[in-house]
Amino acid sequence: MQQIIQLIEDNDWGEVRREEPLASHTTWKIGGPADLLIIPSSAEALTSVIGLLHKHGVSWTALGRGSNMLVSDRGIRGVVVKPGAGLDYARFDGNLVHAGAAHSFIKLSVLAGKAGLTGLEFAGGIPGTVGGAVYMNAGAHGSDVSRILQSAEIVLKNGELVRYGREEMGFSYRHSILQEQQGLVISATFELEAGDRKEIAAAMASYKDRRLRTQPLKSATCGSVFRNPPGDHAARLIEAAGLKGLRSGGAEISEQHANFIVNTGQATAEDVLTLMGQTQRIIKERYGIELVPEVLVVGER
Repeated sequence: MQQIIQLIEDNDWGEVRREEPLASHTTWKIGGPADLLIIPSSAEALTSVIGLLHKHGVSWTALGRGSNMLVSDRGIRGVVVKPGAGLDYARFDGNLVHAGAAHSFIKLSVLAGKAGLTGLEFAGGIPGTVGGAVYMNAGAHGSDVSRILQSAEIVLKNGELVRYGREEMGFSYRHSILQEQQGLVISATFELEAGDRKEIAAAMASYKDRRLRTQPLKSATCGSVFRNPPGDHAARLIEAAGLKGLRSGGAEISEQHANFIVNTGQATAEDVLTLMGQTQRIIKERYGIELVPEVLVVGER
C-alpha cells in the first residue's frame, strides 16, 4: 500500500488519507474508517489511480456524497476512491448538459432550470452527486436518470476508459450496469429540452414544498431506505404497520416519513441494520411483501 501512496503523491494525482473516518463522508453520519481514502484531483488522475490499483490487485470502493450508503461500523478495507474538486463542474451546450461526477445533482437541476432547460426538475431533492445518481439511476416524481442520460464516461475496474450510451447502461428501477460491472463514473451528459423558466421554477418549488412537509430534511438520513415494491410504496406499508417511531439504539424510523431512518445522534450501522431487518420481517409477515433495500450497505461486517 505504501508504494501506491508514494506513486499517487509523486505524480500529484490527488489527496491521500490513511484511516479516514467515513462517518464524515456520508449523509447518515455513520461509518468506520477506510484503510485508505484517495481523492483524485482530475479525470486523468482518477483514471490513473484506478489503473494503479488494478495493477497492484488492490480492491476499491467508490464514494460520492454518501447519501445512499451505509458504511459498516468497522469501516472499509482496501481503498475508497472519492472524485475530487476537479470533477465538480457543469457545462451547458444547447440542450446538452455535461457534468462531472462530483457535481451536486441538486445544484445541476437548479442550474438547468435557470438555463430554461426542462427534464431535471425531479433531481431537486436528490442529495447525491452526478456520479452516484447515474450509478443508482436516481429518480423521483415519476422520472429518473435513464430518461435524460445521453452518455456517461466511466473508468472500469481494470483502468479502461469507456463511454456508455443510455442503452449500454442497463438501466432499470434504481439500477444500472455499474452495480454488476464495477466502474466509476467520471462524467455524464444529459439531454434536456427547452422549457419555460417560470414553469420549471414553479414545479421545483412545488416539489421542494412537498419535501419540506413530508421528509425529515434537517436530520441525518440516507434518503429512502427501501425501494418501492411494484404498485405500492414502502412508506405506506411501513406506516400502515405502525412502525413510525420504532427505534434501535440511536436509529429511528422517522415520524415524518416512514421510509426514512434517522440518526438521532449516536446511531451505529448495526442500529440501522437491526431496524431495517425488523421492518422487513414485519412487512413480510403482515403483507407478504419483501422490502428490498435501496441503500447500499458496504464495508467489513
